[in-house]
Amino acid sequence: MAKKNQQLEWCVIRLGEDFNWWVEEISDDVHWDLDALGIVDPRQFGHIMELCEPLRDYGFDPEIIDRAFFAFAIEKELKERRVRLVRVKESFLEGEDSTLFALPDILDEKGPYADFLDQITKARVMMLNDLIEFEQLLTIDEVEEAIRERQNADFFEGRAVHFFAEITSILEYVPDGYELDEEDARTKTKTEDEEIADLPEFEVTEDETLEEDETMKWDDEEETEEEEDEEEQAEGDDEDEEEEDAFEDKPRRRRRDDEF
Repeated sequence: MAKKNQQLEWCVIRLGEDFNWWVEEISDDVHWDLDALGIVDPRQFGHIMELCEPLRDYGFDPEIIDRAFFAFAIEKELKERRVRLVRVKESFLEGEDSTLFALPDILDEKGPYADFLDQITKARVMMLNDLIEFEQLLTIDEVEEAIRERQNADFFEGRAVHFFAEITSILEYVPDGYELDEEDARTKTKTEDEEIADLPEFEVTEDETLEEDETMKWDDEEETEEEEDEEEQAEGDDEDEEEEDAFEDKPRRRRRDDEF
């Protein structure tokens, strides 16, 4: 989907000491503030996609991802852990081994990236309420407040909040004192089609024959008895025909005796 900012064509990023990538130069420096502007690398984005997968059962629409992020690909490597990226029109939803960098669309505070955060927050709360027995249902406000407190603590300690940390703080959120088995969450999303696909396949060949057992002998005996009955009936018919022939021959022989 085309973005409204056509001047965003390239950017130069550097790898920080925290092993996150940060934007150092950008083609559109008018609309973008380079102060602590992070960008999500392919490895991080793959992790985000994996965490989003269970949320589909709770109303999350993955189609929003392509609207919420600008896609960038590596053009060339520079010195001192720097890389130049170029803007590409590719989907993050195509292929599992994506090499795209993702820059959140934060040009509008109420834009698609904000909608993305709202969706994953709402879906995460629904999933937690479904998988954990709380004394009282967890609310979106409680989650947002807890995450905001953590971000403020990082800010006061002089640490910039990277977009990857912002997103995963929602996707991995669990209230204090509780635990969630993420494997159970992924298992719960298994569809009926996948369950059917897991069933073993049985191959039957045309030449395959069944071994005889005691239950099959009755049919064989019945067929044998029917054949014997048919043979006896055929023999009886032959005897009847011979008797009839003999009966017909006797009168003719008596007439010959009379003639003499």
